[in-house]
Amino acid sequence: MKHPYGFIYAHPDDETFLSACIIRKLADQGENPALLLATRGEAGRQGLERATDRSELAKLREKEMDEAAKVLGLSNVENLGHPDGQLAEIDFNALVEGVISFIQRYEVEVLFTFPEDGGNGHPDHITISKVTTAAVWSGKCPSVRKLYYAAAASLLAKGHKPSIVVDTEAGWPIKAAALRAHATQHVTIAKYFGDLDVFPENRRWEAFVLGWQDGTMWPEQDLTKVLEE
Repeated sequence: MKHPYGFIYAHPDDETFLSACIIRKLADQGENPALLLATRGEAGRQGLERATDRSELAKLREKEMDEAAKVLGLSNVENLGHPDGQLAEIDFNALVEGVISFIQRYEVEVLFTFPEDGGNGHPDHITISKVTTAAVWSGKCPSVRKLYYAAAASLLAKGHKPSIVVDTEAGWPIKAAALRAHATQHVTIAKYFGDLDVFPENRRWEAFVLGWQDGTMWPEQDLTKVLEE
C-alpha cells in the first residue's frame, strides 16, 4: 500500500513535538502517513528513573512510541535502530540507503523532516536532515515530489516562509495525549509545553517550509491539502 506522506526523524517523540496534529489530520483524511525513526532514543539520563539501563530504556521508548502512534493514527512506524546520539559517526551512505529503502517501500510522495540545523542544533537532528535530503537527491526515490523542513527560526531568518501551517489548538487533546505517551521524556516535554492540561499558546503552530519540489531546491511556497478542513 502506498503511503503518500512520510515523516523522518531521529528519536521517538520528535514526531509528536513537530508534527502530531499534521500527522493526525493526514490519518483522518485516509492518507496513511508513515514514520521512520533512526534511533530508539536510549541515550542520556532522562528516563532512566524508569529503566535500569539504556537497553531497557530503548525497549520502554519503543512501547511509548507504539502508544503515541495509536493516538496519532500511525499504522506504520519503522526504526533503523542506530545508536542514539551517534548518528553523525555512522557511515553516511549507509544512513542514506536506510532512508531510501523506507521511501521506496512505501512509495512516499511527500516527506517531512528537520531543517538543516536540526531546529535546535542536535547532532542527530542535523544528520537526519542531511541524510533525508541526500536520499531525495539520490535519484533512487522517483516517487518523491516534495520535501518539507520544519520551519525553524533559522529558515525564517533566511526569508523562507512556511508552506504548511496548522493551528494546534483544536487538536491539542490529541497532541497532549501523544506527548503523555512518551512518558520517559516528561522533563523535556514539560520544558517545551508546560502543563499538558493547558493549551500552550507559545507552541500553537506546527509549520513546515517547502525545501524541495521535483528537483528544485527552495521552490515557490505552496499550500497543500493538509490545510483543508
